Amino acid sequence: MSTYQWRKSSYSGDASNCVNVGVAGNGIVLRESDDPDVVLSTTRAALRAFIRGAKAGDFDRIQQGGA
Repeated sequence: MSTYQWRKSSYSGDASNCVNVGVAGNGIVLRESDDPDVVLSTTRAALRAFIRGAKAGDFDRIQQGGA
């Protein structure tokens, strides 16, 4: 069992289907509520860049045009 204080996003409606975030020293830890024993760690800067990229659509895989 982890000692992190986990927080659930306010966008997560169902507590059994969400991502939890915690603070670990100078970094951030993440876990998926369905598999709480798997914990990912990252830096604040890397998570900030990922969120900005997701909001900007950098990871969207929409094909334009044919095929």
